[in-house]
Amino acid sequence: MELGEFFKLLRKHLNLLIIIPLVTIIVSFFLVKNLADKYISNAQIATGIVDQSRHLLDADPSGAAKEQSIAHEFSNLIEIMKLKTLINQVSYQLILHDLTDSVPFKPHSKLFLTMNPAARAHAVELFTNKFNTRQPLSYYNKDEEGLNELLRSMKYDERSLRKDLYINRDEDSDFITVSYESNNPQLSAFVVNILCKQFIDYYTHTVRQNETDAVNYLAKLLDEKRKALNTKTQQLQDYKIKNGIINLDEQSKSIFDQIMIFNDRKQQAEKDVASYDGAIQKINNKFAPSERKYIEATISKYNQEVISSQEQLHLLTDKYVRSGFNPKLKPAIDSLSNKLTAQINQTSDKYISSPLTAKDDLVKQKLTLEVTRDLAKYSIKAITGSLNDLNAKFNRLVPFDANVKTFNYDIDIASKEYMDVLNKYNATNLQSTFSIKLRLAEPATPDAAEPSKKMLLIILGGVISFAFCVVVLFGIFFFDDTIKEPIDLVNRTHLPLVGHLNTVMGSLDLKKLWDVEHRDKMRLFKELIRSIRFEIDQELRGEKVLGITSLANHEGKTVLAISLAYSYSMINKKVLLIDGNFDNPTISNTVQPKVYLEDYFKNNPDNYGAFNTTNVMGTHGGDVTLLELSDENFIRSKFNELKTKYDIIIIETPPLSSLNKSKEWLLFANKTIAVFEANKGISKWQKDDIKYLKNLNGKFAGWVLNKTDPKRDRF
Repeated sequence: MELGEFFKLLRKHLNLLIIIPLVTIIVSFFLVKNLADKYISNAQIATGIVDQSRHLLDADPSGAAKEQSIAHEFSNLIEIMKLKTLINQVSYQLILHDLTDSVPFKPHSKLFLTMNPAARAHAVELFTNKFNTRQPLSYYNKDEEGLNELLRSMKYDERSLRKDLYINRDEDSDFITVSYESNNPQLSAFVVNILCKQFIDYYTHTVRQNETDAVNYLAKLLDEKRKALNTKTQQLQDYKIKNGIINLDEQSKSIFDQIMIFNDRKQQAEKDVASYDGAIQKINNKFAPSERKYIEATISKYNQEVISSQEQLHLLTDKYVRSGFNPKLKPAIDSLSNKLTAQINQTSDKYISSPLTAKDDLVKQKLTLEVTRDLAKYSIKAITGSLNDLNAKFNRLVPFDANVKTFNYDIDIASKEYMDVLNKYNATNLQSTFSIKLRLAEPATPDAAEPSKKMLLIILGGVISFAFCVVVLFGIFFFDDTIKEPIDLVNRTHLPLVGHLNTVMGSLDLKKLWDVEHRDKMRLFKELIRSIRFEIDQELRGEKVLGITSLANHEGKTVLAISLAYSYSMINKKVLLIDGNFDNPTISNTVQPKVYLEDYFKNNPDNYGAFNTTNVMGTHGGDVTLLELSDENFIRSKFNELKTKYDIIIIETPPLSSLNKSKEWLLFANKTIAVFEANKGISKWQKDDIKYLKNLNGKFAGWVLNKTDPKRDRF
């Protein structure tokens, strides 16, 4: 489907494309010439959503609000402004104005004029009450339903107002623009200003109420959390007083530190005892048994003094340990230790050793080590006792610590809940102070009439009608499956083409056509007949019988058959034209032949004399078929006789829609051509006939497309 074909279709219907838009323009002119002027009033509401100068105290510390959140806020405000409640408020004010003012916005409707003064006063009272209470009119109340009808008659009802009301955000600004269009500038400004005022009042009241409820709720919740926190704190204080706890963490830390110190001292003392025992054992190993007896016997009286000093030192050491290693006791311990050392040295000055053995130093070291070891052993005992006391104190603090931690945990939770509620209360309280940001930045005023759109409407009507015609023609073109060109016929049937014939208006005089020059259509027809004749000769290749059929009646078989017969006669060929169309014997009715095929194929000798000079064999027609005239072999023998007498035999057969009437003739044809009329489609039932032509085993020469457009360039 080529675009050029569509443009040709447009050119063909050019008159239609001109007349219809022109008529539409004329009709549009008369329709719009009396249209009233339009007046539009605009008002702007500043929301404060994106105006940072109005967010000094309640600014978002995280940064600017997200664009999606801002868009949602604006969308919510616009939808609130479109609420039926607010539109009803405007309706009430409009009708109240017309009921009470001497200069109404619109001419009174018929229903309005029928109202008496009492009815008007009642309407004013009811509308005023509905306006003050923001209540809608009920459709189920007879009285209020009448007032609804009054609003609709004046075009003040909600649906009528919405048609010319426009509410939108100005791009990415902080403003919402409200516009209304009407035939009265005062009416347009009045509607916009009333709607803006009612919207701001409604939104302010709603937000204030919601914020007041939220602040009151948070204040009540804050008081409850404060009482809970005070209760938990008092319980902890009572528990500490009852159990004598001042600072549990410091007490436990001090005891733990002491335990660590005593553990270190104990480990050091145990290490000293082990080392002293080893040293004493080594010294004992150096003395013989006889020497040890002598030494023990000699120093026994001195040991009494040493033992006494040791016991005093033990007592003082025990006191020092129990005092937590009080540094005040350290000088006394050092003094007593020096005294003990002197007593030990005194024992070494006596002759306690064998005169034969010089081991005085070893004896002195042994005595010193034994005293030191005993001190270390005794200190271990004292340290162990102190550790037991400290561990007992530490274990006693464990349940206190668990209980105190439980109290502290409860207090932390209560304190966190209290602070969360307090922060939310402060934020809500602050936000409620600055939340109402709506204000009427620019009220609506009566403006001049809008530029006239009459000419635009007229032009638009013409353009739309023209576009509609083009679309309709394109639809016709797109869904048109008729065959207009020879190539279309070939593509649709997948069968060859012999040629085509153009449309010729009026009667066709073949004798004049070949004798003199005629107009272009006739000349083109003659050239196309010559071309078809040539193609048929190429297909016949010496054969003589040509059958001409079609898919349906009135496709142009007769014209083609007569024209071909005349064309062959012009090249000195002896031609026999047989009218085999029993149902529609046009050739026979036109030519009035002398010989009829019913007589010839029935072997009627009466017509033989006339047959020698004839070139047309007609038929009487009727409900008969070729094979009903005679059997196939006899008819074939007759055709063989005809082939000896004529150079070309042309048979016009019935259409293929006649089933066997056409196919019986095609049994005797050497080649067959089919005529198809242009600008017609191929129906489903004709597809079987096309399939039959394909199965003629090479006997089908091709199509002849008849009645084509002579203006198309094909040469």
